[in-house]
Amino acid sequence: RAASPPSPLWALPEELLLLICSYLDAQALGRLAQVCRRLRFLSSRDVLWRRIARGCLNSGFTQLGTDFLMPWMELDGEYLYLSQAENIQAYHLCAEGTGLQRHPQAIFSGHQEDVCRFVLVNSHIVSGGGDGSIVLHKIHGSYSVKFSAHEQEVNCVDFQGGLIVSGSRDRTAKVWSLSAGRVGQCLHTVQTEDRVWSIAISPLLSSFVTGTACCGHTSPLRIWDLESGQLLTCLGTDFHRGAGVLDVFYETPSLLLSCGYDTYIRYWDIRTSTRKCVQEWEEPHDSALYCIRSDKNHMIASGSSYYGVVRLWDKRQTRCLQSFHLSSPTSSPVYCLRFSTTHLYAALASALHVLDFTAS
Repeated sequence: RAASPPSPLWALPEELLLLICSYLDAQALGRLAQVCRRLRFLSSRDVLWRRIARGCLNSGFTQLGTDFLMPWMELDGEYLYLSQAENIQAYHLCAEGTGLQRHPQAIFSGHQEDVCRFVLVNSHIVSGGGDGSIVLHKIHGSYSVKFSAHEQEVNCVDFQGGLIVSGSRDRTAKVWSLSAGRVGQCLHTVQTEDRVWSIAISPLLSSFVTGTACCGHTSPLRIWDLESGQLLTCLGTDFHRGAGVLDVFYETPSLLLSCGYDTYIRYWDIRTSTRKCVQEWEEPHDSALYCIRSDKNHMIASGSSYYGVVRLWDKRQTRCLQSFHLSSPTSSPVYCLRFSTTHLYAALASALHVLDFTAS
């Protein structure tokens, strides 16, 4: 019996097939995946499910009249910078840090989709967005630069010494130049073979660390040479599959904090060992940890994935020092937190909370 002629469907370019599939809902995509292997591969592409996922996740869209966001923020003197959907807004802090002015002093835009992460360094804002681009703004002026950086979301960015490092869902980390005449030029592309959730440049400007989703067989914490892009070392040996690292923070060139899905805060001293952290603290309610921050002394603050729980830790103790429940009964992760000697700011899905440590 003669073989059946190939379907005219497969003569179409992949871009057109994806466009056709983009009109399908979740149920139709699931049924399409059961037809054959080729359609299963096609229907599983992230670009098709991203729109559907946004209807279920807190990612800057309005549901039942409530704005849900995945915010990030930075503190800079008298101002707090907060990402809201595709914009970054600068709010003036009220006297003694008791709150924010109602209306933003400035708005920085440029992304076509939500801002995932941004950093504030030397009067510059560098942001990565869901549109795969990186945007550079000069705070005091109209100067801004935007360039296409990754094929998928830019989940994390850092900026030091005239260099940007970025990490993406497309399983790469990249190093970008901001020197005169080379702005937006990619210097290195690192194949991480896993989605990159967090990234940070060492204070010595010699290396950077990536925190990945831990879906493969390699450590989710790896340090790369900033000049060559080569792998320098892996941190840890006993991570469980799926124990992705959601936030990293350098205290010094050799001291590093990390946290993520496995519910632990880990403290690494690269001078002593890269195989095992020197100290660790477990989130007592078995919640993923979305963010951490340190005063670079004894105090650590962490944000949990359920009910807006912020915990304060003292490195000299094994248990949590104090905890605050900021989101009840509605649950929300603490997406980002920043603190000073007097106040702590925590960004949740639909609100920014301020804790005043000076109040009795």
